Amino acid sequence: MNEKQATVAAQITDLSCMPMADLWSLWDRYFPRRPDHPNRTHIESRIAYKLQEEAFGGLAPETKQRLETIGAKHSKIKLRTKPREFEFTPGTILLREWGEREHRVTVTADGLFDYEGRGFKSLTVVARQITGTHWSGPMFFGLGGKRGAK
Repeated sequence: MNEKQATVAAQITDLSCMPMADLWSLWDRYFPRRPDHPNRTHIESRIAYKLQEEAFGGLAPETKQRLETIGAKHSKIKLRTKPREFEFTPGTILLREWGEREHRVTVTADGLFDYEGRGFKSLTVVARQITGTHWSGPMFFGLGGKRGAK
């Protein structure tokens, strides 16, 4: 093992002993946003990959594409089959008062919903984050369209 490999191996080994605050600092260095449902193992493994990628280089684009194709072919994750009911222009701001304060959500250029510095895939997840219970995101933000219908 050469010196560079030993240094990276030591950095990866140290991850398991680091306080979460230090792990989050490393995470923020490598990733644009934090995961919605973090766990320590996931965080350590993603940071370990980034440390190795930084030291030795990443996957070749062809290899990355091939892995993505294989993953998509064998994935059990259901992809969104119908388009969103509402399409938003990036920069759109949605406001809602809840719990004696105003909550502000901004639609990002990549189609996410930014709430308090975190990107969410749907308004429903944002509504759950705000209220702590399940809500239809469009209804929570007053976008239901059928209010008052009998």
